[in-house]
Amino acid sequence: MITILDYLIIGGYFLGLVLFSYMIGRRYAGRADYFLGGRRMPAWAIGASMMATQAGVISMISAPAFVALRPGGGLQWLQYEFAVPLAMILVMAVLARTFHRANVITVYEYLERRFGAGTRLAFSAIFQISRGLATGVSIYAAAILLSTILGTSLAVAILLVGGISLLYTTMGGIAADVWSDVVQLFVLWIGIFIVLGYVIHYGGGWENLLPLIPDERVHALNWAHGLGDGATFGFWPMVLGGFFLYSSYYGCDQSQIQRVLSTPSIETARRALFINGIGRFPLVLSYILVGFFFAGFLKAVPEFAALVPPEHPDYMIPVFIKHYVPTGITGVLLAAMFAAVMSSIDSAFNSLAAATVQDIYARYVRPEASDRHYLNISRLMTVVWGLLCTGFAFLAGGLAPTVIEGINKIGSVFYGPILAAFLLAILSRRATGAGVIAGLLAGVGMNLVLWLRFEAEVSWLWWNAIGCIVTLGVAVLQGRRVSPAEEEPIGRELWRELRRNAPTYGTLTAYFVLIVLISWALGHLGRWLT
Repeated sequence: MITILDYLIIGGYFLGLVLFSYMIGRRYAGRADYFLGGRRMPAWAIGASMMATQAGVISMISAPAFVALRPGGGLQWLQYEFAVPLAMILVMAVLARTFHRANVITVYEYLERRFGAGTRLAFSAIFQISRGLATGVSIYAAAILLSTILGTSLAVAILLVGGISLLYTTMGGIAADVWSDVVQLFVLWIGIFIVLGYVIHYGGGWENLLPLIPDERVHALNWAHGLGDGATFGFWPMVLGGFFLYSSYYGCDQSQIQRVLSTPSIETARRALFINGIGRFPLVLSYILVGFFFAGFLKAVPEFAALVPPEHPDYMIPVFIKHYVPTGITGVLLAAMFAAVMSSIDSAFNSLAAATVQDIYARYVRPEASDRHYLNISRLMTVVWGLLCTGFAFLAGGLAPTVIEGINKIGSVFYGPILAAFLLAILSRRATGAGVIAGLLAGVGMNLVLWLRFEAEVSWLWWNAIGCIVTLGVAVLQGRRVSPAEEEPIGRELWRELRRNAPTYGTLTAYFVLIVLISWALGHLGRWLT
């Protein structure tokens, strides 16, 4: 039961967030401030912000639902984190280093320098469409929470979530996004442990819940390959496909790389990515454990299981908060949930506006306007994208059994081909703009065919790798011959980068091995305890 105390807590949180954004945003002089925070952001804040974005409301409510309820779910979702440290190596050594040196606001500016204006426009448009759709899914996930707990209709909840996120993001720009994400990460983590504590309490203690957890929820490692064996979440697609997914997401997706570009130096950017690569697994493990104990709670308290709609497993945590969490604490948890909402949506609105203003408006419509004019247009485009994403949220419910799968399926259609294009731009002198666009169309087309015709045979995690390989192959076939004078010692420079930062990259590689071993040990420990 939501009381006036809960509403006061939630209202105070929103008021503080809006005032904070206003105080930061009033100092902006132009688009570089609005989109990059004056390139003054510290590494620890950027790393925390990246973690908060990934641990958004989708992860908070959908990942535990996957672990506890989805057929084929369980602890194996931990495998989805295995590729993160490895992907950080590629992002640090190749992508972030190149974009930071190029001194760009959007990474698509770099594509124009390498391949021409048409390539920049095509890839920026792909980002805007795919990120806009994915953000609509995030808003839908947040609206599930709001409608279930507050008793409003889903449509009203979508409008409230989209509107509040839009107000906060429009005023504050990227600096407000980052600094609020730092606070939101702290609030979110507290919320995760509060939920975990109440699940264990109302379930009669962990010693009562563990024996009730079904055996299929305990397996953490699944060595299936996901090619014709019906296993979507096997070890190999999650490591190899996940490597391509995370490399593209953190290195080529404007919503993430824009944070990295807001740091003052390449070294600061590298430290931010390292913090994210190390810190994500403990955060993910915490909300996976919530889902793990929920698997036992559903057996221990059958009246609760009856309240969760079978067709909507994502309602599990919202229903629990509504019926089992006392007054006051409910307000704290709602604040934590909305912290997750903001961390997921704020950067998307800002990066979508950045791509529209920088790659379209300032490039083709008003290339010689003042900084003040661009700042006003940037805020206007933030509003436009907020409205568009909110509109798509009304259509997002039928994408997948859980929301977290829906948002990753959308990304997996595009991530591999986009990564291939940027790697060609940075590492190859033979690739051409026409060849890269042809490769992009072939890669995305292949992934759409896999989605529409072979979804049951090919894990959607493989789409990231397949799309990248197809794009590389088509682009290389259409490449041009170059003379020795045009060749650059790119390989030699990359080798020097790897040697110079070997301790950092070696630590990330060792961390990959460590989290695989931890997951394997958790699976065996879980089987022993249950």
